[in-house]
Amino acid sequence: MSSLTDDMNLATRLADAAAEVIRPFFRARYEMDYKSDDSPVTQADRAAEAAMRVILEKERPNDGIIGEEYGTTREEAERVWVLDPIDGTRSFIAGRPIFGTLIGFMQAGWPVMGVIDQPIIKERWVGAIGQGATLNGAPVKARACRKLSDAILASTAPQLFAGDTGERFSVLARDCRDTLWGGDCYNYALLASGHIDLVVESGLKLHDLAALVPVVEGAGGRMCDWHGDPLTDASDGNVIALGDAARLDDVLEALHSGGHDHHHHMHDHD
Repeated sequence: MSSLTDDMNLATRLADAAAEVIRPFFRARYEMDYKSDDSPVTQADRAAEAAMRVILEKERPNDGIIGEEYGTTREEAERVWVLDPIDGTRSFIAGRPIFGTLIGFMQAGWPVMGVIDQPIIKERWVGAIGQGATLNGAPVKARACRKLSDAILASTAPQLFAGDTGERFSVLARDCRDTLWGGDCYNYALLASGHIDLVVESGLKLHDLAALVPVVEGAGGRMCDWHGDPLTDASDGNVIALGDAARLDDVLEALHSGGHDHHHHMHDHD
């Protein structure tokens, strides 16, 4: 059996392998054809995931793999690696170095360890449940937030919120000090490092979120769904990341005061 330390070391090797593949494609002079399925982004994505899979098949032949590009291998395994080679495709295409390679490791459906790697700036966040979180080897801590009106909220794009979820998000955004758009996985990394207080998103897939949870929670923050429940391989993709878990009730109250909700009735605290 491999120890968590062995798995973390392997995850950094996976991140190195993906980074080597991705870097030459970033801001390269190529014709972008959004209709083609063989765009440079797709090439970088596929090649990076393939490089990671080669290492995993050699080092962890019994573990499952869930990847954005090449689907699922041995999904019934107890131990599963979850890969998203380029999270933040739009940033990557635009030459913004705020995309990331996501490497998550799950046991029995729960996220245990995660890496958020920014291969251009060479920033690597690593987190493990019960082990803390680091940026390039130095410990990071999410910051305290005394009230929601002090909070900096970040999210990837307004168009990712459909009707009802969009209304709820707007209610929450009004309660926060500022809202930043764009950033994908990079927002969660910045939250872990204490620069952002809150990330709220809708429609994430397992490969988008598995790596984030151990980084955020390792840094002392909290990740959950829009009902406050922990994230697993069965979650619906609506997520909250908080630097300060003490603000969770305020966030849930804002999200559930807009729209129609059958699960919880939040009461006004007058």
